[in-house]
Amino acid sequence: MNKRYIYTTLLIISASWFTACQKDKLNAVPQDVTVAETAFSTSARILAGVNGLYATVRSGTFYGGRFQVYNDIRGEDFQIETSNLVTGADVYSLNLANSATAVKGLWSQAYFAINRCNVFLDGMAAGGTAVVGNTATANGYIAEARFLRALCYYSLLQLYAKPYVDNNGNNPGLPLRLTGNTDAGDYSLARSTVAQVYDQIIADLNFAETNISPSYASASLNTTRAHKNTVISLKTRVFLSMQRYADVVTEANKIVSSAAPFKASSGVIHDLQADPKTVFTTYTTTESILSMPFVAGTEVPGTQNQLGYYFYQNGSTPGVGEYAVNSSAGGILTNPIWKSTDKRRTTLLFVNGNKTWVSKYPKAGQYEDYAPVMRWPEVLLNLAEARARVASAASAPDAQALALLNTVHQRSDATTTFAPANNADLINLILTERRIEFLGEGLRNIDLMRLRQTIPAKPSVSAKAPTEQGYIWPISSDELSLNRLITDN
Repeated sequence: MNKRYIYTTLLIISASWFTACQKDKLNAVPQDVTVAETAFSTSARILAGVNGLYATVRSGTFYGGRFQVYNDIRGEDFQIETSNLVTGADVYSLNLANSATAVKGLWSQAYFAINRCNVFLDGMAAGGTAVVGNTATANGYIAEARFLRALCYYSLLQLYAKPYVDNNGNNPGLPLRLTGNTDAGDYSLARSTVAQVYDQIIADLNFAETNISPSYASASLNTTRAHKNTVISLKTRVFLSMQRYADVVTEANKIVSSAAPFKASSGVIHDLQADPKTVFTTYTTTESILSMPFVAGTEVPGTQNQLGYYFYQNGSTPGVGEYAVNSSAGGILTNPIWKSTDKRRTTLLFVNGNKTWVSKYPKAGQYEDYAPVMRWPEVLLNLAEARARVASAASAPDAQALALLNTVHQRSDATTTFAPANNADLINLILTERRIEFLGEGLRNIDLMRLRQTIPAKPSVSAKAPTEQGYIWPISSDELSLNRLITDN
C-alpha cells in the first residue's frame, strides 16, 4: 500500500484537518490527540473536516490543475513547447513509466483524498452524526464525502483502466477502498473490475443525490461545494462514460428544462452566461457547476500545477506556456466549424507571434484562477449526445439534441445554425463542439476513452490505438512495490 495511506492519520491529526476551522485556533488541541477526540468532537470541527476533503481534492497535483492538464495534453489539440518531464512531456508523448511523476503523483493524491473521505465517513458512523445532532445536516456532510469519493474513483478510471465499453467493464479497474486506513499495516488489495468500481461510484452518487443540500447560502458555496445539481451533473458524465445513454437522458431531464434557453429547472438555477469569457473572470456564475477555488497569497495550487502556467503565455504575464494550441492539421484550430469570429476564439485564445495559447487562465502570476471541474454546457451537450445516440443514427436529427447543440454554439457564434442530415452527423458535430467549448478544461481524454477511440497523432507523437501499450497509464510503481495483490496494466 502506498505510504500516503499510512500518513493520512498524521495529516488529519495535524493542522491540515484541525486548522481548517480557523476559529478553533483560540482553543488549541495537542496535535497527538486521536481523530475521534478532535475532528468529530464538535459540529464546527466536522464541517471543517468536510472543507478539508475539498482541499485535498483541489491539490495542484489533482483537480487543482494537473488532472485537467494531463487529460488535455494526451489528446491532439495541444502541442508541446518545453519538453519538460516534470510538467508532462511523457504524458504528452503517451510514453509513461510506472515511476513517472504524473503516474505516481496523481495516483497518490487521488487515493489520499479517497482515504480522507473514508476516514471521515467512518468517523461520522462512529459518532459524528450524533455530534451534529441534525440528521439531515449530518447526512448532507456524508453525501459530500461520498460525492468526492465518487469523483476521485471516476477520475482514476479515466487514466489507469480500460474504458467501460472495452469488455463491458470486466477488465481490471482499481483497488476499491471503502474504509479508512489510519495506522501502519498491510493494506494489500486486488483490483476490482471497472464495472465494480463504476457500481460503487453510482451508489455513492445516488446516496449523495438523495441527501445533499439542494443549494447553499452564497454563489461562492454553490460553485465550490457539491449540491444536488452538482451530483446529478456528474451522473450524466459517469453514465456517458459507461455508454448508458438512456440513463444520461433520465438524469439530465431532472434538471434541464425541456426547451430553450435550457436553464436548470430546480435547485441552483444553472444557465449559460451571455459571454463565455465571463465564466473565467467571474468564477461564481451559475454556469460553473463545480470549480476549485484559489486565492493569491493564501491558497494556491503551486507554480507548476496551475492551469495558466501550462496553457497561457502573452509575453508579459507570467505563465511559462508549456503547451500551445495545436495549429497543425487535425488540431481543433484548423476545424472549419470554429470560425474566426467565434467569441471563444476572439476572447479565450491569445495569439503571440506564431503561437496560439488558451487564455482562460490569465492570472498565472498570482495562481488564483479557479480550476473548473464541470460547467453547465457540458450537461447540455451530454444530454444532446445521449439523445442523438438513443435515436437511430440514420434518422433525422433529434430535435431537442440539435436545439441543445445550437444553444451552446450560438452563445459564442450567433452566425451559425447547425442543420445536420441525420443523428450520426449530429453526434460528430457535438463531439467537435466539446473540443472547442472545453479546450484546456480536461475533457478531451475522457471523451476519447469513453468511446474507445484511437488517440490521434499530433506534433512529434504518433497515433495510439486502444490495443497499444500506453493507451492507458501504468499503475504507480509505489503501489506496485507496497501492495502485494496489485497487478499492472
